[in-house]
Amino acid sequence: MTNVERLQEALVEREIPAVVISNMPAIYWLTGFTGSFGLAVVTRDSGVFLTDSRYTIQATEQCSDLPVDSFRSPQKAEEFLAEHVARLGISKLAFDRNHVTVGTLEKWTSALSGVELQPANDPIDDLRMIKSAEEVAKVRHCCGVSDQALEMLITKARPGVSELELFWAFEDFLRQHSATSAFDPIMISGLKTARPHGNPSEKLLEKGDLITFDLGACVDGYNSDITRTVVLGPASDQQREMYEQLLKAQCACVEAMKPGVNGRDVDGLARTILDEQDLAQYFGHGLGHGLGALVHDTGRLSSTVDQDIKVGQIWTIEPGVYIEGFGGMRIEDDIVITENGRDVLTAFPKHLIEIDC
Repeated sequence: MTNVERLQEALVEREIPAVVISNMPAIYWLTGFTGSFGLAVVTRDSGVFLTDSRYTIQATEQCSDLPVDSFRSPQKAEEFLAEHVARLGISKLAFDRNHVTVGTLEKWTSALSGVELQPANDPIDDLRMIKSAEEVAKVRHCCGVSDQALEMLITKARPGVSELELFWAFEDFLRQHSATSAFDPIMISGLKTARPHGNPSEKLLEKGDLITFDLGACVDGYNSDITRTVVLGPASDQQREMYEQLLKAQCACVEAMKPGVNGRDVDGLARTILDEQDLAQYFGHGLGHGLGALVHDTGRLSSTVDQDIKVGQIWTIEPGVYIEGFGGMRIEDDIVITENGRDVLTAFPKHLIEIDC
């Protein structure tokens, strides 16, 4: 079954007569199109992919499951959309309430006279959560690249090396492996590690520093996302005790992820274990997120989200502890949910690495 057919089944189930998809990650999932602009209009039994003249040839090559049409200046996108909506006989058209801007909606409302525009949650969001075997293989490959990148970075982390030097080494490594960075990597050290997100700077590494490496590789439109925290030199007792408790929580959450559980409960498990050492108060973000064509793909593992765990989903599991004036640490793996539980896609060691310096 093609992804277009999966979407058409979802339209029937949700009693949606037709939908326009404008979010590019959803467009990519639906059609394989990798350009920067496109609109997919899909009904329960037909559809069309629309783009502009920059992508006429590319769209024809990439979009095999929908007919393709393109427009050129001076025609406007909303006018072209209106032509095809009329040709398909659509009187009610759903759109993604979370991605269509007010300005775009105003243009569509003006151009699509007589068509009822219905805000809705994009049905592709739910469909994209269940990855195909091909998608899992792509993420697994990206995880392999990021694992190798971490191996390289550990060899370069020494006193006197700057955070930016590590960043540049990572960028070079990705180019050598035909990959790009999945997101702006976090490579921070010392007291800066108390920030869950921080930017690499000219700060020099010092003996005793905690170092946070949060990075990912992007290959063929899919991503990895891994975090490891290491110590430059022997760890202090407090660093070691905190890390061991965090590792206990992270491993327990990975083990708990299986079909039928609720992500909210797994998030709670992390906090319960961290609270054994009074550390839950320093864990302020959610346990994880979906991963795929986007780094922060659909789905959240959080105390505030009712999230069913199903076969085929890919998740990050990333509890962290961040204490201002001391530092922070996070351990993150990427996993895919299987019939029997989960398969961990990231393989870099999780024990506390104390870099000999």
